[in-house]
Amino acid sequence: TYNPLTTQIESHDYMAELFHVMSRTNAICNNLALDAWLYISIGYFAQIPKAGEVGSSTMPHKINPIDFENGEANFGLANALLLHLAGKLANSRLQRDLSDSSALRSIGSAFGYACIGIDSLSRGLGKIAVNAGRIDADLVTAWETLGEGVQTVMRRAGIAEPYEKMKALTRGAQITREDLAAFIADLELPEADKQRLTAIGPADYVGLASKLVDNVPLD
Repeated sequence: TYNPLTTQIESHDYMAELFHVMSRTNAICNNLALDAWLYISIGYFAQIPKAGEVGSSTMPHKINPIDFENGEANFGLANALLLHLAGKLANSRLQRDLSDSSALRSIGSAFGYACIGIDSLSRGLGKIAVNAGRIDADLVTAWETLGEGVQTVMRRAGIAEPYEKMKALTRGAQITREDLAAFIADLELPEADKQRLTAIGPADYVGLASKLVDNVPLD
């Protein structure tokens, strides 16, 4: 954009704005890379083997999540430069010092690291698959996750201290279907509510999630 009035140097405020936007985008992408790495480590994501790729020099069975690690490294390098440039280029001694000229030479590196990070993340996402069996195995034993729904129904029925009662049963504990069913049976709830709560399992309790997601604008 043409700037008709300048000081001894061109204003770099628009650059600072762009670099801050890029740094936030990189932070979101980096968070995705970190989460994908962690989901792989606990087995929720499985990595698809690639012919000819070496996972480890000593463990031939291993598939390293190297694309996500490369993405993390490059997003970090990009943001180190972008955040420095955003702060540096918006400041100038009496609007006339030329230290910006050296700093400006790093813009290409910052963009380059960001592009490599996005490319690495994209390749990593293309090489994973959801391990539904592993997720289901964890979910079917997590009956304590139903505590939110049960205490909400208790509150609606006017039961005193519903949160505290559920907390005493579930906090820091792994309960069973039988534990939860016994707890529900002792509650002063309508029989229809008891039957509905007893019939729900960890995989069934999603609330309004599917409806809410479908109504979220993506633009």
